[in-house]
Amino acid sequence: MKFIDLRSDTVTKPTPEMREVMFEAEVGDDVYGEDPSVNELQRYAAELLGKEAALFVSSGVMGNQICLNVLTEPGDEIICEKDAHIFNYESGSPAVLSGVQLFPVAGKRGVITPQLVEEAIRPAGAYYMPRTKVIAVENTHNRAGGAVFPIDVIKDLKELADKYSLFFHMDGARIWNASVATGIPVKEYASYFDTISCCLSKALGAPVGSIIAGSRDLIKKAFRIRKAWGGGMRQSGILAAAGLYALKNNIGRLSEDHEKAKILAGCLASLPSVEFNPDDVETNIIIFKPQRLNVEEAIKKCMEKGLLISMGKKDSIRIITHLDASFDEIETAVKILKEVFS
Repeated sequence: MKFIDLRSDTVTKPTPEMREVMFEAEVGDDVYGEDPSVNELQRYAAELLGKEAALFVSSGVMGNQICLNVLTEPGDEIICEKDAHIFNYESGSPAVLSGVQLFPVAGKRGVITPQLVEEAIRPAGAYYMPRTKVIAVENTHNRAGGAVFPIDVIKDLKELADKYSLFFHMDGARIWNASVATGIPVKEYASYFDTISCCLSKALGAPVGSIIAGSRDLIKKAFRIRKAWGGGMRQSGILAAAGLYALKNNIGRLSEDHEKAKILAGCLASLPSVEFNPDDVETNIIIFKPQRLNVEEAIKKCMEKGLLISMGKKDSIRIITHLDASFDEIETAVKILKEVFS
């Protein structure tokens, strides 16, 4: 059986065109700074994001954690939303790797307001408390169903960070989706942040890697941390070439994934046996709760009919559209969802 895989946009595979540029990539030793494909990816990404410098890293988790490390010292604290990826899905890395802790704040659909954040900031003179050092936000927000973090709230949080001399970090794993959905350039989003981490291996379709970007001094520190954490990948231009191709060719097409998600959302909204608000679908992620089946049973029934979907948080199911799922396959997925949840 050929499966329609909508578990995640991380399941995408390199296209023939991407494989060709990987095959032809010019490489060198990146630890020496001599891999021309890596250097070009970093130059292009920094320009795209409007930052002084960028660094190619092996994963989104490594990207986030390097950024948090260069912004903090042991004993510091990072304020984030309670459903944030850095809090739920990064294996406790802030504590293990950097000696810092997270202060999770309960936002609404992934959004934390300046009022909530200001309440969480530790008093500067309280030597017996951790030191607040970073505000971190996620855009788009995974557990909030691909919700876009509003630019106006980002601006207000930036003002708050400046007021308290705090750093501002964005987990922009799917910032490309946010940009396409809103029409706001990634450069504008990135301009409010000291550091940003952006995935190449999700909806953009590259096989491996993320980009982090910031000031030249911060990226110089990040280069050292990447090496210390085993991220010096030597002739990594083969992978960087895929990332560069993704940035140049696969951002604009994300609107197709958003359209696919709307098709699935329309289907789910018509089914009485699921709890779902179609207005929550802003990009390529759909989260809903089955009413008559438990999550495990629902996932199994879909799999038996050729559709792979995944568990979301609590009693919910997550579906993510991507470039490897065609519109015809989305229509087939609609039929399967109706069969399982009607």
